[in-house]
Amino acid sequence: MRRPSISNLPHGELVKPRTTANRHRHFERYDLMTTQTRLFLTAGKTEADRIFDLLQLAFEEDGLPISAFEVDEDAEIFQVSVYSFEPDEIEPRIKEILGSNGFNFVIEREQVPDIDWVAHSLEGLSPVRAGRFFVHGSHDRDKRRINDLGIEIDAGLAFGTGHHGTTSGCLDMIGEVIRREHPRNALDLGTGSAVLAIGIAKLAPIPVLATDIDPIAVAVAQDNVVKNGVASRVQTETAIGFHHPAMRFAAPFDLIVANILARPLMQLAPQMRKHLAWGGSLILSGILETQRDKVLAAYRVQGLYHQKTLRREGWVTLHLKAKSTY
Repeated sequence: MRRPSISNLPHGELVKPRTTANRHRHFERYDLMTTQTRLFLTAGKTEADRIFDLLQLAFEEDGLPISAFEVDEDAEIFQVSVYSFEPDEIEPRIKEILGSNGFNFVIEREQVPDIDWVAHSLEGLSPVRAGRFFVHGSHDRDKRRINDLGIEIDAGLAFGTGHHGTTSGCLDMIGEVIRREHPRNALDLGTGSAVLAIGIAKLAPIPVLATDIDPIAVAVAQDNVVKNGVASRVQTETAIGFHHPAMRFAAPFDLIVANILARPLMQLAPQMRKHLAWGGSLILSGILETQRDKVLAAYRVQGLYHQKTLRREGWVTLHLKAKSTY
């Protein structure tokens, strides 16, 4: 899962948005100890996309991280950023690129603090309990209890350490649905760190397909799957939406979980219905409370009906089925 939005990214999750650092536009990669300057401008979606492409082409050989993230989802306002240790040399080049292409935006600066981000993030991440699940970093293994279903996830380059309301909400809903329905297979669409796929595999001995559009996230997910001892049940793949041979081979799914963002969830509604087994369940999150009704309406058109809503910190997790049962 997804074009990250700064307004929709979780607080406390070490996740980086769209970038050219690895020729992919989703996760920025930083050295552990850095002192950089962020040179950025604010623009509408169309202009931001064009500017991002221009800067990507211009600075490709320099190896500079370039990102674009949404700062106002309703108005579709984005910030495009270039990170550099030498801002006085880079800013004139940015101005020249923009000016020669008819853009006239103010370039702002922000110092990136000299922080060991991995150590800093681990210090601030306490374990999270969600139903039977106990999500923790490697530094908190000794806090697991006998009956806990432990999920070990360290902060890193993919979404999902359990601390955001969407992740904990999904884990709680997964526990309820699996206990009641006993699905035979599952899909975690937009898996990020694979925390949800791991949770499913630990709770039920079923095959789980975990996909994400970004290969960096998928590599992180695979490492986490192995570390948590569920590699025999969880298959990780890089896939855009439902376009992957593994989807066709594994579908239909008794359970589909997607913790991404409201807009792509609405766009994916027809494909969700197509790949969901009759009587199966959808668990959707990454949805603000203000977006709940729009998402439900998009799925109602597909014959998928609301079963339950969990609310956490202004976010909602939805359970839907092809036929209402309560």
